[in-house]
Amino acid sequence: MENQKNIDALNKLIEINNDRIEGYETASKEAKDTDLKSLFGELASTSQKNVSELRSEVTRLGGTPKEGTRVTGKFFRAWMDVKAAFTGNDRHTILDSCEFGEDKALETYESVLEKATTDLTAEQTQLVSQQKTALRADHDRVKALRDATA
Repeated sequence: MENQKNIDALNKLIEINNDRIEGYETASKEAKDTDLKSLFGELASTSQKNVSELRSEVTRLGGTPKEGTRVTGKFFRAWMDVKAAFTGNDRHTILDSCEFGEDKALETYESVLEKATTDLTAEQTQLVSQQKTALRADHDRVKALRDATA
């Protein structure tokens, strides 16, 4: 197994988690409700833990962990800022935007796991699967709150 494929796959996950951290920092600033601010801090914390684990693995493989975000992440955050400005920081709209970001994170994890047999070791696949499970739980929390505001 070639290390570069492992490193590239793990770096994709670092980037989407970095997007998620920045997205929740933005959401926290936009939110007026203290319960949402707290939730967004918890969701960002999930990704901070993920990034730490992924960076350790990339470094162990001899690679350089990604530091930034994806270009699409920047567009997502900008779109969220504009949408919040036009909707008056509406709770439902903010949660809807967050769920969109959660969907993108899960799609990235699913894509990496689809190629796991060629791009990841069994241990790395297990790590990525555990992180995806945590992200799915976060997604479901956001979706439930969003649906409760409909």
